[in-house]
Amino acid sequence: MNNLLSHKFLTPSLKSEIKKLTLIPSLLLRISLCVLAALSLLALTVPLAIASDPSPLQDFCVGVNTPASGVFVNGKFCKDPRIVSTDDFFFPGLNRAGNVNNAVDYAPNGLNPPHTHPRATEILVVQQGTLLVGFISSNQDGNRLFAKTLNVGDVFVFPEGLIHFQFNLGRTPAVAIAALSSQNAGVITIANTVFGSNPAIDPNVLARAFQMDANTVRDLQNRF
Repeated sequence: MNNLLSHKFLTPSLKSEIKKLTLIPSLLLRISLCVLAALSLLALTVPLAIASDPSPLQDFCVGVNTPASGVFVNGKFCKDPRIVSTDDFFFPGLNRAGNVNNAVDYAPNGLNPPHTHPRATEILVVQQGTLLVGFISSNQDGNRLFAKTLNVGDVFVFPEGLIHFQFNLGRTPAVAIAALSSQNAGVITIANTVFGSNPAIDPNVLARAFQMDANTVRDLQNRF
């Protein structure tokens, strides 16, 4: 390039234009580096902007101590769901202080009816009384019922998104502490949702779904 610029036939203006052309590769390199830096910064910040927790690929994941005894699902080693039992969600006598979300009071024979939290796992600690608790797995797992009677200090875990309930079996009030894994767990009470929707679901639809008379469905809808 220097030999070209020293050529005696080149005018000063032409030499100036040639010098400008020599700057183009350097300019392109700088632009490429800036774009690469911007993309790298974007790649680092995008995961921090996710607005919700990753969705699970299974009803629940009971952790295992060794990978050889588990099934690799959703990036974690989980106990084979076919051999998961109620005791995997039950922890006896853990009446210790900790961070909690809310307290739930149950009158004698009181019920927290079947409901689900679409965005959170729930952990329940019994502080007073006796509760029958349980949850039902999804259709693909055969709608298995996992139920347990809890006494003071017992702890039970309800997996995210699964229908669950609590019922006071005793003749005295019961109290439990519930903690949820999301600040916006959401709650869907099954009976209220199905029979108390606004506007109401066509009774014939629910009659077919629940295999009952449409008039019975209308009576249930009037209750909600």
